[in-house]
Amino acid sequence: MDTNTPLPPTTSDVTEDENYDFAALLRENDQERASAVDRSGGSKQIDATVVAVSADTVFLDIGYKTEGILPLSSFPASDKAVEPGDKVRVTVKGRDTDGYYELTRQRTATPKDYSSLEEAFEAKGTVLGTVTGVVKGGLTVDIGMRAFLPSSRSGTRDADEMAKLVGQEIRVRITTLDLEGGESGRPDAVVDRRSVVEEEARASADQRFSELAEGDVVNGTVRSLTEYGAFVDLAGADALLHISDMAWHRVANPADVLSVGDSVEAKILKIDATDPARRRISIGMKQLLPHPWDTVSEQFKIGDKVTGTVTRDADFGAFVEIAPGIEGLIHISEMAWGKKVRKPSDVVKVGDSVEAVILGIDTEQKRMSLGLKQALGDPWAELVKTVHAGSVVEGPVSSITKFGAFVTIAEGVEGMIHISEITAEKRLNHPSDVLRVGEVVQAQVLEIDREKRQLKLSIKQLVPTGIDEFIAEHAVGDVVTGRLIDLDRVSNTARVELGEGIIAMCSIPAEAAPVEDLATKTGPVDLSNLGSLLGSKWKTSAEPSKPAAKGKAVVAPSDDKTLKAGQIRSFRLTVLEPETKKLALELA
Repeated sequence: MDTNTPLPPTTSDVTEDENYDFAALLRENDQERASAVDRSGGSKQIDATVVAVSADTVFLDIGYKTEGILPLSSFPASDKAVEPGDKVRVTVKGRDTDGYYELTRQRTATPKDYSSLEEAFEAKGTVLGTVTGVVKGGLTVDIGMRAFLPSSRSGTRDADEMAKLVGQEIRVRITTLDLEGGESGRPDAVVDRRSVVEEEARASADQRFSELAEGDVVNGTVRSLTEYGAFVDLAGADALLHISDMAWHRVANPADVLSVGDSVEAKILKIDATDPARRRISIGMKQLLPHPWDTVSEQFKIGDKVTGTVTRDADFGAFVEIAPGIEGLIHISEMAWGKKVRKPSDVVKVGDSVEAVILGIDTEQKRMSLGLKQALGDPWAELVKTVHAGSVVEGPVSSITKFGAFVTIAEGVEGMIHISEITAEKRLNHPSDVLRVGEVVQAQVLEIDREKRQLKLSIKQLVPTGIDEFIAEHAVGDVVTGRLIDLDRVSNTARVELGEGIIAMCSIPAEAAPVEDLATKTGPVDLSNLGSLLGSKWKTSAEPSKPAAKGKAVVAPSDDKTLKAGQIRSFRLTVLEPETKKLALELA
């Protein structure tokens, strides 16, 4: 092929315009193609016009820059004499030495019957045609006459796809029909293939749509992907495969699972035919696979420690996928032992790998509750191994309220110091009068309630008192002096004062003498100096007391077997617990 031959034009060579002169475009293409045929020695027929006649030669305008010539002898003598303006059908054979195109005369074809094309044009019906070539702005199609198919109406996406139509038989609709031919005298037509293709696609979709039903298992081809799913061609009917129906596990991007052109098997989930113009088919791939929850009870048990990936979070917690298609919820309250979590993202982020403990499984609702803090170990379980009532602990003040202060003893463990246990020196109006948030303090453990996860503390108990000194100076078995405060014959116990603020319980034998109400015989007992009196007797046995002054109560001697309120006696220490400050006595 001559390298100077023009290449076929592409779709981009022309812009669609309803007023575009397609006849002129065809004439222009004829000239270009004729020139190409001429240079390559082709046999294209041309309608030429006689411009001059010499003694032996007829000169004709064939639409080229140079005229063509015919021997005068090619016109039979019996015919009408050739005159300028006459129309003659010729074929270019080549060029002579003078540069003229050498022509040969062809017999003019008998006019064709275009009535069937006229009927199809009037009825807006379709006709069959064969694509004969690519021209500027579109294609030429033989429908029984030459027709022009604009690229925008070819039903193709690009020039390469349009070029593949050459030589193929296609169905088109005639949009313009000019049998007169205008100035050229040749009948012209413009055809449309895109509307026919679209109608055929709709008809195919209608037929396919009527054949489908919800619950059917179908095969299709992925046509396109979007961020929310994939569109699948079900042999003529489009269906949406949503991202949530691709797999039982969470899919972040459809492209992670499918590619355009993939063949898929799916189940029809829903057919929406309420709007005939927008019928919708929803399909799912995961519905053809076993549900992961069917075997959950075999795989997992309450209390199991599992590892998973955080897939999403909400105001109330975070969801963790512990197996493909199996998610559990870590409620915000199960994320940390000590601190109050305000939002899940403060503790875990989407994509994090976390360890958790299964707290609950509901196979019917397909729900699982998980605990993040439980996987870290219960700090209370560790606390009770080393801390008990009477232990001294230390930690920063985490918060202060009007009734007390909270102290962090360990991660996830707080103790409360009631306002009455902060100091013994004065009565506080508010804990903040003495304590500040963040201040590190020491406190004594008063009580541990593991079930309620409560720890009661006291600061003032660490300040030495009279009872602390008493305990430091005595041991079980020591005989000390004390005053009977009151007696309870129901329980056979008595309260005994061993010094100022030092109270102990004494067990009274059942055979002890009955109690006398000394106050009814002698009047009120004056014990104003008893504290100092007893203080001097902590390390000695009881001695007989001196008679009381006039108007005062008489204190019974220690050998009087009758027990009376206000009586000073000797007692033996039977219990002495420094941690709880517990004292117990028996009669000496």
